[in-house]
Amino acid sequence: MNNRRYRRKLGQNYLVDPVILFEIERAVNPQEKNIFLEIGPGTGALTKYLANKGAEITGIDIDPKNIQILKSKFSELNYKFIQGDILSESLEFLTSKKHRIVGNLPYNISTQIILKLIHYFEYIDDMHFLVQKEVAQRVCSNGGEKDWGRLAIKIKPFFQSSILFDVPPEAFDIKPKVISSFIRLTPLKESMIDLSKFKAFSAFIDQAFSNKRKNIKNNLKKFSGDLSNTNVNPLSRPEELSIEEFICIFNTMSIANY
Repeated sequence: MNNRRYRRKLGQNYLVDPVILFEIERAVNPQEKNIFLEIGPGTGALTKYLANKGAEITGIDIDPKNIQILKSKFSELNYKFIQGDILSESLEFLTSKKHRIVGNLPYNISTQIILKLIHYFEYIDDMHFLVQKEVAQRVCSNGGEKDWGRLAIKIKPFFQSSILFDVPPEAFDIKPKVISSFIRLTPLKESMIDLSKFKAFSAFIDQAFSNKRKNIKNNLKKFSGDLSNTNVNPLSRPEELSIEEFICIFNTMSIANY
């Protein structure tokens, strides 16, 4: 397998445009005492900008070749680089200190990464990611918008999210076929649901959107509970409901089996 095919398989589109890298640095605004987790640092294009501020960095990259390059480039600094898959690696080290999280996320697993990080909500200062624009719109949508759906609804109880700017394909060494967006997720001061209930809430939202043509009452037949105990119209379709209404239903329904 040639290098280009290998990198596409791993979702490796490296950001090389110095103007975009500068804009990312300005948006993240790294400070000397910050502690960063960088997801998919590649060969260290963004890492270099974080390092200039003297921040503490842990990087996780799936490619062992990249880990060798990173260790060589930053050998004089006390950084930790882990070779592994972010989806299967333990992230329990996040619980020791508050972390800021950054990354140029592989498009095919970006949503899975964000959802995994919700479990560490209490230990995150903020998150900045470069993702496919379509995913950014889904992550940052609000009730009533066309991209409002299960992804935003799972994130909304924990993070405030926004799209900062778009990034064209020409900014990468291997040009993706889509526009990318740089997004920010900032933890709410107090989550809208208890973190211990996130797994159940996630399953609940998946069920609520199991058939977008059906109303919310029909989609939630698996749960026991009476929608009349809420102010939600049972004939509403899931995409018509606000985050507050979803949480109200969630708190009313029995989730014993989830």
